[in-house]
Amino acid sequence: MEYLKKTLRWFGPDFGVSLQDIRELGAEGVVTACHNIPVGEVWPIETIQAIKSEIASHGLKWAVVESVNIHKAIKFGLPERDKYIQNYIETLEHLAAQEIKIVCYNFMQLIDWTRTNLSYKLPNGAISLLYDPIAIAAFDLFILKRENAKEMYSEEVCNAAEVYFNGLETQELSLLKNSILAGMPGSKKAIPISLFKSTLEEVSGINKNELKDNLAYFLKAIIPEAEKLGIKMALHPDDPPFSVFGIPRIASTYEDLKFILNCVSSPSNGLTFCSGSLGATDSNDLLKIIEDFGPKIHFLHLRNVTREAGGQFYEAAHLDGSIPMGKIMRALIKEQQRRYLSGIGEVAIPVRPDHGHVLLDDKKRMDDFYPGYSLVGRGIGMAQLYGLEMGLREVLLTDGEV
Repeated sequence: MEYLKKTLRWFGPDFGVSLQDIRELGAEGVVTACHNIPVGEVWPIETIQAIKSEIASHGLKWAVVESVNIHKAIKFGLPERDKYIQNYIETLEHLAAQEIKIVCYNFMQLIDWTRTNLSYKLPNGAISLLYDPIAIAAFDLFILKRENAKEMYSEEVCNAAEVYFNGLETQELSLLKNSILAGMPGSKKAIPISLFKSTLEEVSGINKNELKDNLAYFLKAIIPEAEKLGIKMALHPDDPPFSVFGIPRIASTYEDLKFILNCVSSPSNGLTFCSGSLGATDSNDLLKIIEDFGPKIHFLHLRNVTREAGGQFYEAAHLDGSIPMGKIMRALIKEQQRRYLSGIGEVAIPVRPDHGHVLLDDKKRMDDFYPGYSLVGRGIGMAQLYGLEMGLREVLLTDGEV
């Protein structure tokens, strides 16, 4: 039975990691996108071909697209959404023509993910990413100064946020702003605070049911076309998996994922299983999600988080933290076995070590990397996950379970 397919995300030559680096780490595939194409526009087939050829020239394969981002007209249900849905379908057609058949995407309404500190120092000196709900409230109440923002937080949180904000030095205040406005993956440009605020106010007028309807509308248009093309769509869960700035989440829980998969019954309508995103709250049973939705998992992001009191969490080493990575890997191997025996589904599911600490020589070039995407930290993560997979396979084989 095949192993999981080792991949690494690549943002291009300007982000501190080369394709040669990825090959030397032992990855088989690359996860990337046409980052320079504005959201909503069709990806030209020539651009796709050029990136694919560059990857192939280093003995690698473009294994997964991450991400074909969704225009806000689709997310917010605006009148022009059908135009952008058609553009999305054309992009899928161009990808399929180049035999690139797995597309990771998300339906998050503001930015791809939210953290409040991108340089959180761990006790061992490594640098990680941190999420602090009090810092979020402080940003909202005293930096954005949104009208009615105070109504979204409890009195206790408002008081704690005020104390937190008043205690920030100038450099710490800048760090908080830059962390939240870090921008989209593949870009070094921070989101202008005016754009962030206007988008937040716009989406604040849309309730959860409307957002779910907008996602269902998108899926009902996209999935039949993806199935014709042989493309597997893999929705990434919300990160973090709970409301941020008062915006409802629609891809954060077991029931959310069930709703998404039930919108369109198709092998092309699937999930990216992200252990770190789903595992940032202890209310999600990650093993049940794998067990019940396993056949629809087309892509894997494996990382760990340490959950702390009050909803705070930081990204831990891949085999440490609050998430039982050994049990998760065992469940994934079992899902591979089911696919192998049934002959249905990709056994070598693409997996990438999601995020990684900044440590050792990478500290000398932190500004080169997109946050969370250092070289050494992810390389260690990939080695740990591969070792865990190999060890568990040996144990399960000895015990007659695979």
